[in-house]
Amino acid sequence: MNPLDRYESLVDDVDAFRAACDRSLPSVVRTNGIAATPARVREAFDESGVAYEPVDWHDGLFRLPDGNPGGNWPYVHGWTHGQEEVSVLPTLALDPRPGELVWDACAAPGSKTTQIADAMDDEGTVVANDNNLGRLSALRHNAERLGITNAIVTNQDARNFSTKPLAFDEFDRALVDAPCSCEGTCRKNPDVLDEWTLDHVHAVAGIQKGVLARAVQATRPGGVVVYSTCTFAPEENEAVLDHVLANEDCELVEFDLPLDTDPGVTEWDEETYDESVTRAQRIYPHRNDTGGFFCAKLRVGGAASDEAGDAATDGEGVGA
Repeated sequence: MNPLDRYESLVDDVDAFRAACDRSLPSVVRTNGIAATPARVREAFDESGVAYEPVDWHDGLFRLPDGNPGGNWPYVHGWTHGQEEVSVLPTLALDPRPGELVWDACAAPGSKTTQIADAMDDEGTVVANDNNLGRLSALRHNAERLGITNAIVTNQDARNFSTKPLAFDEFDRALVDAPCSCEGTCRKNPDVLDEWTLDHVHAVAGIQKGVLARAVQATRPGGVVVYSTCTFAPEENEAVLDHVLANEDCELVEFDLPLDTDPGVTEWDEETYDESVTRAQRIYPHRNDTGGFFCAKLRVGGAASDEAGDAATDGEGVGA
């Protein structure tokens, strides 16, 4: 069975959804604001003869028709970074600020870590964690190429992450871009559909619940946690949120994304979820000509430690 068959009841246009999933995904690069501006990148591409198409909803993203994001000098010099379009959404939702303490719980190979650092003007601290030591080498390479200096790299199981080796006890914000069944990446990696199993979905959902719970626990009262995956499976999305809402002191909040999205679903496979999961956002390939994605924003409970905590969750500042 093609796992995409499972989700036909969730989409508004099944034929368009399936057709989009069958099309290859354009290569995209993100401007690294620490080293260059979008205007400088456009000028460099023009001078070098690199074909590109600006992404209309984000000034710093460019589609490259030749499909080779690393084959030009702006990339080598750290002006750009290859990153799928929808992959920039979690950091936009997280909205990190200069000087903050931010945890990227599942960070390798570093696309979102470096985007977070860029959004923070390379000020403050980003703790980039991953349990895969081999993948961390790619993160370190990307951070060095892009000129990131405010990142600390750690190698822990995020479900049991300890701040003891660090100089602080809690974070202002945390990102959980969780390991998942990756169905939403089928446009660039069709093999994920052939390798998909329901057993794997259930197994990885348990990991996701543990990581998201730890992120809530490690974030200060009033702080922000963003949860994202590149799968359509409610077991890995809304069910994970429902579990953490029931067991941790947090709430889902409304937020804006610059794409056409659908709300989270409250029922699936004879299971029901907390009504607030509709505040999460589903991104389907046929709606925006992108990969598939899921994104949710949580506010940690308790009294905010400062006014910035309230401002961080007001739903503003989540644009491009």
